[in-house]
Amino acid sequence: MNTKTGFYKNFNLKKAVNLIRLSLKEDIGKGDATSELLIGKDSVSNAEILVKENGIAAGLNIFCMVFYLIDKNVKAGFTLKEGEKFKKNTVIGYVKGKTASLLKCERVALNILQRMCGIATNADRMVRLLDNEKIKIIDTRKTTPNFRLFEKLAVRIGGAENHRTGLYDMILIKDNHIEACGGIEKTIMKIEKSDKFKELRKEIEVKDLKELETVLNSGTKKIHRIMLDNFSLKDAAAAAKMNDGRYEIEVSGGINESNIRDYRNLSGINYISMGSLTHSSKSMDISFNFIT
Repeated sequence: MNTKTGFYKNFNLKKAVNLIRLSLKEDIGKGDATSELLIGKDSVSNAEILVKENGIAAGLNIFCMVFYLIDKNVKAGFTLKEGEKFKKNTVIGYVKGKTASLLKCERVALNILQRMCGIATNADRMVRLLDNEKIKIIDTRKTTPNFRLFEKLAVRIGGAENHRTGLYDMILIKDNHIEACGGIEKTIMKIEKSDKFKELRKEIEVKDLKELETVLNSGTKKIHRIMLDNFSLKDAAAAAKMNDGRYEIEVSGGINESNIRDYRNLSGINYISMGSLTHSSKSMDISFNFIT
């Protein structure tokens, strides 16, 4: 698998392998009892991957990796590339190898593929609905525990972008941080006085136009982005005008498939963050079928 170009650039291959191994261990445990009972050691089978609804292909390399980690002799491949569209009732891939190996990997590989295709399809739909290249749709940390690496990859494959990976690679000052610090003015003062984490970009959340005005009046150079949390469309437009390009602006909260078009012509907005890209995406209906 080439992880240095395209969607897999800077992809953490070692972490992916570890996550897949944990998933396989969870499923196989002490062994595949059913296959050990019924399947001969020399049995070889062919299988096809059939998609039952329209969508975006994502996680094809990860799917193949699952089989490789169990049996390097298994041959798995697809007829399309990551990020390409597929139509329902289409065979998009094939797997060939020892029957027992295919049966051990089937569920884990399919679960990952279904989940990633579902997220990529959802991300693609949101990007197309917004239809504004100047505003980037980004994800959040609202991901499935221990599956964030794959879910954020699927978001990229679907045409959206990633926010921070975790708590360690960006400073995001949210309402609870501000409350714990005694208010937004005291929070900004702490940021100004501290020299810690100079290498990390910093973002602060504001809940209304008054808090936004406080940040703008502070003139702080240590904050790079302001998040407008649950702002109405009208207030978001007013906020962007108040900001006048001084900071990056991110809109978050309450934006979904039914209203994202309303933000299409909103000027002065750089990002729309959507937790629903991951937490509300439906896994695609995909089958793994043995064929003669």
